[in-house]
Amino acid sequence: MRFQPELGLDTFGDMTVGDDGQPQPAAQVLRNLLDQAVLADQVGVDFIGVGEHHRSDFAVSAPDVVLAGMATRTERIRLGSAVTVLSSDDPIRVFERFSTIDALSNGRAEVVLGRGSFTESFPLFGFDLRDYETLFAEKLDLFSNLLTERPVTWQGSHRTPLRDQEVWPKTESGRLAAWIAVGGSPQSVVRAASYRIPLMLAIIGGSAHRFLPFADLYRQLTTEGGGEALPVAVHSPGHVAETDELAREQLFPHFKANRDRIGAERGWGPLGLQEYHDEITQGALYVGSPETVAQKIAGTVRTLGLSRFDLKYANGPMPHSQLMRSIELYGTQVIPRVRELLAED
Repeated sequence: MRFQPELGLDTFGDMTVGDDGQPQPAAQVLRNLLDQAVLADQVGVDFIGVGEHHRSDFAVSAPDVVLAGMATRTERIRLGSAVTVLSSDDPIRVFERFSTIDALSNGRAEVVLGRGSFTESFPLFGFDLRDYETLFAEKLDLFSNLLTERPVTWQGSHRTPLRDQEVWPKTESGRLAAWIAVGGSPQSVVRAASYRIPLMLAIIGGSAHRFLPFADLYRQLTTEGGGEALPVAVHSPGHVAETDELAREQLFPHFKANRDRIGAERGWGPLGLQEYHDEITQGALYVGSPETVAQKIAGTVRTLGLSRFDLKYANGPMPHSQLMRSIELYGTQVIPRVRELLAED
């Protein structure tokens, strides 16, 4: 078990309001994302991930373009997706785009592959939702072949076959960093292990302890026969402020707005205040002062044996100024404290 994990941040590029409470245009949200990445780079955050959505409550539909912009304004932070919806994309184009980001960033690119929790991209790009499972399975299989950076021969049912096909540009290191994001089904864990691609657990509700069987299953499968243990990471939402009370107060209206909008589409009831507080104290929300958030992250790292923890710092229309302060506290206080706590072990 590795007790000095990387500590990162994720954002979906939620549409935000200004300090005056007025909605900001998507163009401004996107420009703010670059400033957030620059700050994260400056305060010592290891990774920043940008999500992909195709709906009005998120500004980012092309995370690779945003990441390319970040690559030109940052120095050391690793840059990746959170996630790339591979099912409705072309694996070759995904590889080409991220190997290009890898070049622009001097080897700092990562691609986090997933099916995503929204389905708007399927009709938008002409895919049938009845093919949901086979699209991801086939495209992941092709992408795993592309990671070798050798000529690819491959055949499936949803695209033309390839024969000794080269894909450019190659990465300088010879291997693009990739993860498979899963929501917590054993079948998804088994698939990630079968391709020997690192595992990203998306824990967005409930205790992280519930996911220990998945982490253990992944490690068991990847180390069978003497194989090398591969990284396991977690993505969870949260917010950092100077005090526990302020963090909870700042996040609640924005988290509720986001949760209730999605809930109305999926048949969930409105988020209540007690449910919100329960999710902070017992569940997947990492909300509070730097000490509170650091203690909870360290506990999750210990429990699951993580190589990385990513805090989804943007949750609903929270103003850019509050997001920047959360990033600053995460980098300058939470990360050093987590490492101090884990070093004690």
